[in-house]
Amino acid sequence: MTSRILFVIAGGAVGAVTVVAVQWYRRLAQVTEVKVAIPQLSEVTFAVNNDSRQVAWRMFVETATRVSTQPLASDEGVLREALTSMYGLFATARETLKVARPSAPVPGGQTVEYFAITMLNRELRPFLSQWHPRLREFERTNPDSPESDWPDNAACRAELQRVQHAIHDYAIGFARLAGVREPEPLLRYVPAPRASDGSPEESTMPDAGNGPAAR
Repeated sequence: MTSRILFVIAGGAVGAVTVVAVQWYRRLAQVTEVKVAIPQLSEVTFAVNNDSRQVAWRMFVETATRVSTQPLASDEGVLREALTSMYGLFATARETLKVARPSAPVPGGQTVEYFAITMLNRELRPFLSQWHPRLREFERTNPDSPESDWPDNAACRAELQRVQHAIHDYAIGFARLAGVREPEPLLRYVPAPRASDGSPEESTMPDAGNGPAAR
């Protein structure tokens, strides 16, 4: 009787190990190496499989459809909206990473998560922690004043442009990790047409359907 029980237990253990091994193999299936340049650092080799491609695709969609990659001219747009969009990107990216299964480690290759966290910690976090409190304080002490009266308006916009350029490069990287062919046209900015009175009309994005543009 004892032998039968041990046999059943051993068989169950072997079955559990087999299931784990199969799941691990499937996660590693179709692993490919992709070289992507990390802005201001260097080119890194990434190992991606089906799971990590899905994460990279979601990250590409988030970065490509927000103000984070679209220019904000010195006399156009609203900084508050741009910073809110940046905050939204940070929160969504972090949530995407939290719910995704960690990429299986592959010798000699970095993961999509590493690329995403590098973007958050090197670009978005420093920018937001510096400029959001400043703008919020101006808004609090000058509730009826336009943003153009903010003494740091020009400096914030200049730094925003730098961060946008970096996020644009990260978006291209996510696209390549996701297997998107020719992602550049999807990120190409189409300048807003001018109305008859010279004021800017609503800016446009490359045609990607009739749904509302995310911010």
